[in-house]
Amino acid sequence: MTRPAATPGQTIGPFFGYALPFDRGDELVPPGTPGAIRLHGAVTDGGGQPVPDALLEIWQAGADGTVPTIPTALRRDRLTFTGWGRAPTDTEGRYSFTTVKPGAPQHSTPFVAVTVFARGLLNRLFTRAYLPGDQLHADRLLSSVPADRRHTLIAVPDEHGFRFDIRLQGADETIFLRYRWRA
Repeated sequence: MTRPAATPGQTIGPFFGYALPFDRGDELVPPGTPGAIRLHGAVTDGGGQPVPDALLEIWQAGADGTVPTIPTALRRDRLTFTGWGRAPTDTEGRYSFTTVKPGAPQHSTPFVAVTVFARGLLNRLFTRAYLPGDQLHADRLLSSVPADRRHTLIAVPDEHGFRFDIRLQGADETIFLRYRWRA
């Protein structure tokens, strides 16, 4: 009897590095663009060890608060802000995006939506990265998180831009979201 060939669901993964990263996927704007910021950090597991094979996607509004609706987000022409990016982690679990500080319509708090794909996850994880000083006290979602856990959703300014570390589980686990359509 011949054994069936293994499929990706039956083998060790992840396979993110083979097809999903694309040229300049981490550049929502080119480095050096006026107003450009760097959103960066590390993805770690429950033991604090780096996750070297995760893939992160971000979605965000532009600096003016409008959400781009560009159908060709995979093509980076270095002129058009697409509001979407994808970056793999390196061997130390680090990732980085070059983007702009998101704006928001009146009475809302700007944020960067972050999705994490990683080994051991049956489904992707959703979270948000808030930048400090952006009307954080007024955000309904952030206000609903216990005060001692809110820091896991707020990026920290540093000499390179804004650092947003993601801890997949354990002490100081990042707050992850479940959307109604996913329930």
